[in-house]
Amino acid sequence: MTFYAALAPPFLLLDFRFGSLLSTAKNATFSSYNFLTLSFLMASLLLKNGRVVTADSDSVCDILIEGETIVSIGRKLAADGAEVIDCTGKIIVPGGIDPHVHLDMPFMGTFSSDTHETGTRAALHGGTTTVIDFVLQKQGHSLREALTEWQGRATGTAVGDYSFHMAVTDFNPGTKEEIKDMVAEGITSFKTFMAYKGALMIDDAQMVGLMQEVKKHGALVTAHATNGDMIDTLIAQHRAQGKLTPLYHYLSQPEVTESEASGRFADIANYTGVNAYIVHLTCEGALNQVRRATERNQRVFVETCIQYLLLDASLYEDEANGAKYVMSPPLREKKDQETLWAGINQGLVQVVGTDHCPFMLAQKLVGKDDFSKIPNGHPAIEHRMELLFSEGVSKGRISLQKFVAVTSTNPARIFGMFPRKGTISIGADADLVVFDPEKKHTISAATHHMNVDYSAYEGWELTGKIDTVLLRGQVAVDGGQTKVGRGYGKFIRRGVTAF
Repeated sequence: MTFYAALAPPFLLLDFRFGSLLSTAKNATFSSYNFLTLSFLMASLLLKNGRVVTADSDSVCDILIEGETIVSIGRKLAADGAEVIDCTGKIIVPGGIDPHVHLDMPFMGTFSSDTHETGTRAALHGGTTTVIDFVLQKQGHSLREALTEWQGRATGTAVGDYSFHMAVTDFNPGTKEEIKDMVAEGITSFKTFMAYKGALMIDDAQMVGLMQEVKKHGALVTAHATNGDMIDTLIAQHRAQGKLTPLYHYLSQPEVTESEASGRFADIANYTGVNAYIVHLTCEGALNQVRRATERNQRVFVETCIQYLLLDASLYEDEANGAKYVMSPPLREKKDQETLWAGINQGLVQVVGTDHCPFMLAQKLVGKDDFSKIPNGHPAIEHRMELLFSEGVSKGRISLQKFVAVTSTNPARIFGMFPRKGTISIGADADLVVFDPEKKHTISAATHHMNVDYSAYEGWELTGKIDTVLLRGQVAVDGGQTKVGRGYGKFIRRGVTAF
């Protein structure tokens, strides 16, 4: 194992090209040396002179990749025969991890319009190299049946890497027995819905039972935390009064429906002691419930989504276009945006995802005369990182290190992929994003790669553009062109939370 004097702090420069196994030679097996020999035959790639930023470091240096992993980090690295990418003036960050996407998902009588192929391809163009999709158990059916269905959609089709959460919609003795099997297969997070009664929602008794079982295995329970009974009542009242425009989708889910459910979820999680995570948190009231939980020394992980940081409920007043923004929870107020940005900097919000669940305009317009029939969902998988960089980093709302933390490192730690994913370090997957921090560009449905015929950010001018994306050492996107094909994406088996 070789150490270099030209070390670029704070990175520890280790060179595995010439036999990292030598330090443990007495324990090395013949197969280990075969693997080492094989590494010499793998293509090498050298990223030179980039500003390499992780969640806790910032240094101009080089990155040497062999095969799928990073083997050296330092200044003035040399690698004979390696392909060189000059990153002078560019920022290099770990590949993004979006832990909240819904690809090819059955919902409200239709399917979300991005498949695992189109969705992960679009994600790569936006610097997201790994996504975590949601497997939805059907009530009356097993977790295994649901997993098999989703594997049939993703295996051999995904372009980028992916994993699964398991959404438990029917917790019963049979389901309870399946939890350990899911964890053994690398599915270590279990989603609950506190809304969508009769389809996805579980009650508090089932919630307690699920949390107790999940805790036994060191896994994580996540929640769509909104009060479904209250929402259903308000929807029925508005429909009875003939109030059917998209604005009433928003008015049927006031802040209290989210803050109450977030507090209840935190309370139940505190009682059971399970690792807890609230998905797509949107508002001040809900985040205040998390603040209160910290007063009793409880840790509740929080995810918000890019749309809740940038868009607000005034969009629902446009009757012609309001359906585009129908999602659950709905967009909130300006004061909630301020709270969420502050929550990121305070460490109360650890993750920025997307809840990517796109529908074509024709699918959305099924509910043109009744907001309750509009498929809920928002397309953002391709734009999350560039939007957050432009609106967050470039405008001074968050630091570069915080940007990396909430888009990559924190989800990797929370969802059991660190340090394979979510960082730039020796031995990690070479999932890397090369950013031009000054380049300006405009978002448009005419140029995006998502399988949806509108953009919620049409005409937005951004500062900061992704040049090149590497996935496991392979150039996946370069200059706007896809360089890897259908089936290149791998299923990522996950461990338990290490945050």
